[in-house]
Amino acid sequence: MKFTAKTIIITGAGQGIGAALAREFSHRGANVVVTDIDLAKAQVVAGEINGTAFYCDVTQESDIQRIVTQVRNTIAPVDIFVSNAGICRGEPDHAASASNTNWQACWDIHVMAHVYACRAVLPDMKKRKSGYLVQVASAAGLLNQIGDAAYSATKHASVGFSEALAITHRDEGINVSVICPQYVATPMLGYDEPNAAEGFPGVISPKTLACRVADDMQAERFMILPHPDVAGFMEFKASNYEKWLGSMRKLRSKIITKLGNSNFIEMHKWM
Repeated sequence: MKFTAKTIIITGAGQGIGAALAREFSHRGANVVVTDIDLAKAQVVAGEINGTAFYCDVTQESDIQRIVTQVRNTIAPVDIFVSNAGICRGEPDHAASASNTNWQACWDIHVMAHVYACRAVLPDMKKRKSGYLVQVASAAGLLNQIGDAAYSATKHASVGFSEALAITHRDEGINVSVICPQYVATPMLGYDEPNAAEGFPGVISPKTLACRVADDMQAERFMILPHPDVAGFMEFKASNYEKWLGSMRKLRSKIITKLGNSNFIEMHKWM
């Protein structure tokens, strides 16, 4: 798959991973539509790459339908849709302690927003027998995120939905990829400057992630792991589930002993 002249919509692209993907795809020749719940940030990124910006609340299916229709009518049919928007809010106490509001927000943004995007673009992609659906999930969707059960559970659901898309539509000419990174130096992780995490092992910059993602998309890989170590962790989990759970419990215990909590913004700095 080549990016040249492809029309790509990216959600949550006003900053972080989404913005980095927008810049990388544009650099490779794509026409990028930058969407975000913060329109001003989307406009800044779009201005950098000669793209187009739209306001989009991904929890509202009508927003996604509106953007897809407008892009199709005024720019071109959508070749690639990247469902990137995400949240990670943690939990105050036990694994079920996050509020219903937080659980619902994670479900709406990490799962239903991906469903809405596919509903909007799949009919046309099926007619054209071409297209590309990209879901930004997380290594937490393959493993787990200590300290945020809502995030972990809904990212697992995102991976499962991506698998269903690939099983159902790959033979119709529609590519599917799911991106499962670990820690990336974005505002979600507390970084305003992408290079601020250089001293922390295992944390990569959004630009590094975007380059690796674009390379793997060109190779039409389903499972995209910007952090290669994740493949080994997956193998360990699959080979001995009980041992993997035990190792995760030990890691959580070390985090609690050192930090007094399981705040993911702090824990990644010494893992």
